Amino acid sequence: METSFGQPVGGIIQVAYVVEDLHQSMAEFAAKFNVGPWYYTDAYTFTEGTYRGQPTDIQMALALGFSGHMCFELIQSIDDRPSVYHDVVRQRGFGFHHLGMATRDFERDVEKYLKLGYELAFSGKSVRGIRFAYFDTTKDLPGMLELIEFTDAQEKFLATIHQASVSWDGTNPIRKL
Repeated sequence: METSFGQPVGGIIQVAYVVEDLHQSMAEFAAKFNVGPWYYTDAYTFTEGTYRGQPTDIQMALALGFSGHMCFELIQSIDDRPSVYHDVVRQRGFGFHHLGMATRDFERDVEKYLKLGYELAFSGKSVRGIRFAYFDTTKDLPGMLELIEFTDAQEKFLATIHQASVSWDGTNPIRKL
């Protein structure tokens, strides 16, 4: 089954990067790679967050934009609490962080990746109530894998951002969520 923006449910729908400066990175990705327009928030907190088995309430800034059918996410940590984002920056520096996979059967797919031997590194819910789970896949991939619960509301949210990219002419590349 395809999403309304052309990517398959059950497949990779997102490529994410940890960045030092969210606003500078949005501008650079727009200018250099024609990704955009970007929709961002400077203060994002998850609910029911768990980092490597411990409760967490990390905060971050994030942005979403599209190039073609692929969603790109930029993430900037804005606190010093332990997180999957700080883990990767400490190991390799800023840059690629994870691939995001859409799932309509969240529990089944969480179990699938646990059975494959991957550690559940971070999980919780977005401010819109969408569940997510990051698996530490760094033994097999250059980053992590995020399962993203794909509800009708999540698809509509991403489809709106995708639609803005379809006719985007490069103007107004940075927009507040």
